[in-house]
Amino acid sequence: MTDGILLIDKPAGMTSFGVVARVRRVLSEQAGRKVKVGHTGTLDPFATGLLILCIGKETKNAMHYTKLDKVYEATIRLGQASTTGDPEGEITDVNSKQPTHEEAMTALQKFTGEITQRPPIFSAIKIGGRRAYDLARQGKEVEIPQRTVTIHSLELVEYTYPELKIRTHVSSGTYIRTLAQDIGEVLGTGAYCTQLRRTKVADWSVEDAQTLTVLGISS
Repeated sequence: MTDGILLIDKPAGMTSFGVVARVRRVLSEQAGRKVKVGHTGTLDPFATGLLILCIGKETKNAMHYTKLDKVYEATIRLGQASTTGDPEGEITDVNSKQPTHEEAMTALQKFTGEITQRPPIFSAIKIGGRRAYDLARQGKEVEIPQRTVTIHSLELVEYTYPELKIRTHVSSGTYIRTLAQDIGEVLGTGAYCTQLRRTKVADWSVEDAQTLTVLGISS
């Protein structure tokens, strides 16, 4: 392939930029020339799932895909907090309060519809031309403005304390790590996202995506 889109099921432990670099190298080798490859919205290194890559001439349309709605499945750990909102941060105990199933359902209902979020400082958002996570890792103060996003649906899939599993359909720009932390704040337990999987982008599904292994790319 030298033009079009490629659906990838990203593995955990790899950055979206890492996936792009590996796919670019393989496609360029196959084509005998440098092939343009770009992603259409990052997935955190710990996350898995659907990553739409634009190839060749289609890279000029990358923003179209970036702005589409997405569906995620996530596991949220209650009772603890993480400096990054995920397993890669510094984990601290908050308390041992165990919310009831009804309390968990009530908390989730507070986050449906149009809500305000403050994206995490450990994110790929650019502040003054620099990635927020680069500034945060250097210990610099990072102030990211709040944004309005839409949670079209938020379903409680399973709840066995301390794990809360959800499925959510969200607008572009929604951070599930932030959603997890905000849910923990409402419940008074603290929380962070331990697992995250993107299953859909608009009508594209991870079920139709290829793994890097199938493409002959090592992780």
